[in-house]
Formats: sequence, C-alpha cells, structure tokens
Amino acid sequence: MKNQRGITLIGMVVVCIVIVLVAIGGLKIAPAYIEYFKVKKAISGIAQTNGKGTVQDVRIAFDRRAAIDDIDVIAGRDLEITKEGNDIVISFAYPKRVSLFGNVSVVFDFAASSNN
Repeated sequence: MKNQRGITLIGMVVVCIVIVLVAIGGLKIAPAYIEYFKVKKAISGIAQTNGKGTVQDVRIAFDRRAAIDDIDVIAGRDLEITKEGNDIVISFAYPKRVSLFGNVSVVFDFAASSNN
C-alpha cells in the first residue's frame, strides 16, 4: 500500500485563513500609503512650479491641490517650508493610525521632503 501525500483539509483551512487575514490587513493599510504618495506627489509638484513663491504662496498652492486631490491628512499650515539656495524645500511629517480589528491598530509615521 502506498502512503498518500498532500495537504489535509485542516491544513488547507489554516492556510486559507492566513491568506485572508493578510489580504484584509493589506486592504486596510493600502489607503494610508496611497494617501502618503498623493501628498508626496503634491509637494514635489508645488516645489517645482513655485520655486520663487513665498511661504504663504506655497501653503495656498498646497491647499488648492489638496482640495483637488482629496488630501485631508495634512493642510498647508502643517508643511515645513525652507530654502536651500534658490530652491524651495517642502517637507511634512504626520502619524497615521489604521485600525485592523478590535483594539488592534497599526501606526505609521510618514515623512517626506520635496528634494528626495
């Protein structure tokens, strides 16, 4: 008689549960990263187009772009704006808490700069 090889039903159920939990976690975390990349793209675009503007001009430009791109995690007043030579450098940092299930959450500390 030959021994059977393969995965058991219980093993398959455990593997499926792990895959589903990872997928649910990924689907909850992905919007936080999408929003981060939208903010980063916005400040890079503003730094390139408003190279000679004032700090207030940069903040207003970001607020306008945030309204169009549906960015609500930070506002123009939260940006740190400096000058390096003739270039404007815009940077930001903010925490984002994502609730996974029950009382389990993940906290991300997002930070970026327009010169990266």
